Amino acid sequence: MDNFIISIGCFLVFVLVYKSFLFLYQVLRTRKQQKALLKADMPYIDKMDGRLFEIYLQVLFRHLGYHPEVTKQSGDFGADLVMERDEKIVVQAKRYGSKKRVSLSAVQEVYGANAYYRANQAWVVTNSYFTKQAKELAAACGVKLVDREDLQELIRATNPTFEAKEIYENITPEARKCPKCSNHLVVRQGKRGHFFGCSSFPACRHTEQINK
Repeated sequence: MDNFIISIGCFLVFVLVYKSFLFLYQVLRTRKQQKALLKADMPYIDKMDGRLFEIYLQVLFRHLGYHPEVTKQSGDFGADLVMERDEKIVVQAKRYGSKKRVSLSAVQEVYGANAYYRANQAWVVTNSYFTKQAKELAAACGVKLVDREDLQELIRATNPTFEAKEIYENITPEARKCPKCSNHLVVRQGKRGHFFGCSSFPACRHTEQINK
């Protein structure tokens, strides 16, 4: 009888240890996946132009349970996306370089969009960070600021079901004109990825980075 009880006890200890190791493995695996996701997504987000970033956010928020729509490219009254879940939210997207911070003008614009679209909330979402003045104005106006770290948290919440790489590689960036000859810039493929080149090449050799 005593041996039977000891055997049962050993078995229960074994099960407990096994489940503990299994839980730890799952936690470590999840963290590894999240880190891989961030490493895979943020570099591609940093390469996007403004329009691609808006489309990326549309997909991201859709995966988070919102119903987002990208506004037209001109005359958007300060909102790049309008989305709904429990409430209507206007979003201004700012895809910036790592050294450039979003100023208070973005807060002013989305605050105006909030009134125009009769929304309940106004957000500014960026892959960068905000200036001190932007933070102060946002706090006073009730505008939500989503900076680079906040964006990473949103990406983690998708768990992940899509990647920025897919959008960056498969959607054509917003068209623009050459500042030198006024012809259209077209997307070309180089050794370092996509870039804008003048359509009148080789007469005009002007080029621009996609994220400019």
